[in-house]
Amino acid sequence: MLIVLALVAFTSAPLSAHRRDEYLQAARLDMTLTRVTLELDLTPGIAVADSIIGDLDRNRDGALSKSEQDAYAAQVMSAIDLELGGRVLQPQVSAVTFPNLDAFRHGNGTIRVEAAADLPPLPAGDRELFFRNRFRPDVGAYLANALAPQSDRVSVLAQHRDPDQRELTIDYVVRGEPPPRLPWWVSGVVAGLALTTAFLLRPRVALD
Repeated sequence: MLIVLALVAFTSAPLSAHRRDEYLQAARLDMTLTRVTLELDLTPGIAVADSIIGDLDRNRDGALSKSEQDAYAAQVMSAIDLELGGRVLQPQVSAVTFPNLDAFRHGNGTIRVEAAADLPPLPAGDRELFFRNRFRPDVGAYLANALAPQSDRVSVLAQHRDPDQRELTIDYVVRGEPPPRLPWWVSGVVAGLALTTAFLLRPRVALD
């Protein structure tokens, strides 16, 4: 329950409540049976907005082309480390969202980068997912957290962060597939056979 409340508090906290001279980078990680998904929101403060815009708008035309957006997303992901049990994962960008440049200048523009890494078939058991964000440490302010798993076969056990929240280790467990439930009619047949067997094997009482 405490883990779920912490996750809700994290995801509902306003990202605008950061310092003007920081580049807030909020990471959320979602683990399923077959995939690890990363959502990364990047929100520059007003004091660093022009620097971020300069990195984004390479041709200085006041607009962001798709190639400029893709190049920036690739730059962000090149600074992300993701490992599962010591095995390096290579998350691929699945979606990027950019606001207009004026939103950055007002301090409420957020870039969202979504990426995912497929996992090989793994047996049930404990898992350890390691995340590190090395992007723009000169102005970066970091948050990192796990999302509550959607599958009842996956549970987050613990989260360990460094003081700056640039690094996050998530301990979680994957449970085996539950045994298949028998159709109702099979259960009825089994129950009927049990009653019949009990009747046939009941002790006989001698008559006087």
